[in-house]
Amino acid sequence: MSIRVTGMNSGMDTDAMVKELVSAYQKKGDKTVKEKTKLEWKQEIWTDLNKKIKSFATKVRSFRFESNYAQKKTTSSDESKVSVIAGDNAVRGSQTIEVLKTASTAFVTSGALKTEEGGKVTANTKLSELGIDGADGTITLNKGDKAITIEVGADTTVGEFVKKVRAAGLDASLDEGNGRMFIGAKESGLANDFSFSGDYDILNKLGLHSTASVVKGEDAEILLNGAKFTSNSNSFDINGMAISVKAQTKEGEKITLTTDTDTDAIYKNIKGIIKEYSELVNELSKLYNASSAKDFEPLTDEEKEAMSEDEIEKWETKIKDSLLRRDSNVSAVRNAMTQTSLTAFNVNGKKMTLSDFGIGTLGYFTAADNEKSALHIDGDEEDDEVSGKTNKLKQMLVSDPDAVAGFFSQYMQAMTDNLDKISKSTENRSYGSFFDDKKVKKDMDNYSKKITEWEEYVKDIEDKYYKQFTSMETQLNMAVLANNAYSQYANNRILTASPAELTLMLYEGAIKFCNIAIMAIENKDIEKAHTNIMKAQRIIEEFQLTLDFKYEIANDFNNVYNYLMQRLREANLTKDKEILEEVNTHLRVMRDTWKEVMKLAK
Repeated sequence: MSIRVTGMNSGMDTDAMVKELVSAYQKKGDKTVKEKTKLEWKQEIWTDLNKKIKSFATKVRSFRFESNYAQKKTTSSDESKVSVIAGDNAVRGSQTIEVLKTASTAFVTSGALKTEEGGKVTANTKLSELGIDGADGTITLNKGDKAITIEVGADTTVGEFVKKVRAAGLDASLDEGNGRMFIGAKESGLANDFSFSGDYDILNKLGLHSTASVVKGEDAEILLNGAKFTSNSNSFDINGMAISVKAQTKEGEKITLTTDTDTDAIYKNIKGIIKEYSELVNELSKLYNASSAKDFEPLTDEEKEAMSEDEIEKWETKIKDSLLRRDSNVSAVRNAMTQTSLTAFNVNGKKMTLSDFGIGTLGYFTAADNEKSALHIDGDEEDDEVSGKTNKLKQMLVSDPDAVAGFFSQYMQAMTDNLDKISKSTENRSYGSFFDDKKVKKDMDNYSKKITEWEEYVKDIEDKYYKQFTSMETQLNMAVLANNAYSQYANNRILTASPAELTLMLYEGAIKFCNIAIMAIENKDIEKAHTNIMKAQRIIEEFQLTLDFKYEIANDFNNVYNYLMQRLREANLTKDKEILEEVNTHLRVMRDTWKEVMKLAK
């Protein structure tokens, strides 16, 4: 870093001058910063838009198969006893069902447990306290076709016994508050039924024999169209129907199950995709047709200081709204979507389009701006534009469900294929991206590199100027010391000069300083040019201070001096010698005129 000596001898505001000189370079760098800022905003907008397009594409992809349009719905005449969920393979029509028996889970609730002294039983109570003495004994758990031995003894605690029952594959717990054990199978059905056998004295002391409450595990049984079906649970999966039985029917009571196409669900799915399509294509149109913001650029920190938060927000919004104007990627996605929606597909030997199902756009002059590609379903109660029309899609779902399935499965496949073509991986684009994300990343890195390099360059320029001004200040100091004698002589001359002669000397001095500045510019001596231009400016300022405005002509002189000051400032800022030559022309005319005035006054 250079040592910065600021105007000690010249009296100049060096910092302000350096800032002014460097500002031109900084503005060039600001242009790159603004370009990067716009690219960052564009990337943010595209990232959000890309998510919406991918979401739409994913939904469309999931509806490419005819099975998506074959959804069935089965209703039960008595939902309190039987409920059904129909699968795609369910047969249309009506069936009857009788619930002969619901499934139950095997369960044993022990008798109330007490110690021999009538005390409360806890998990830490030993079996000896229940009256079980002597050598170790065994209990057999009969579970299906298995017999599991559980060993117990006088020192075995009730808690340990419960753990052994759990280890044998049952759910078991001790309710200390009620003094009972609760033991149950993990699943319902006859195959999961269980019982205890063995030393009945031990079983009785544990409340698992004569005092126990037992629920047997049983299978559910139904008659579907007269055919018997059994299940270890209350759920049956029969020919595409998931049947849940809740209660036994009365003798001779039959419940009707009716299966048909679930037109409401299919309509809802198609409507959902059409709605998302319209919202997306409207947004793409709005972005593509956005108003131009060519006269708006991102604001620098300095520019923001002169504006309110609201003004800044409006300014930046104006730019952001225009960033995807006429964007080729936006156009490509929108065209892929709209062209697919205009395509005719062969369904059972007949060419069909969306219009055959009552789906289309509004008239060009009816649709709002940027909504001319949106699709509407005739008769859609939520769409005021077409709610009064006949809902042809619903009619087709009832009258010709195969045509609906055939058309929309092809439509969704074509939409998927067309969007996949755009989002395939390329040199500038990642797979699944609908804009050139790789290129944006590369351009962003290049901008960052340029900005860093330019900031370093501007810093070097600034240091260079400070070094030059420091050198100038040093030279001025030496010149002041060396010219003290001459300065005293000049001062004596000025002190003895008449006012008229002093004015002439000032004119000549201003002309001389301009000539020196011109030569300094030619020699590319910036410091010397600046110094002498400033000296010429001070002389003009002195002329202005001596004007007597009680005479009208003083205003004319003042206007001339103001003009000369303005031109001198411009010359100093641009180091333009032609401006200095113009100023000297005016000064020479004024000097020569003054000489004539002096002659007339003698």
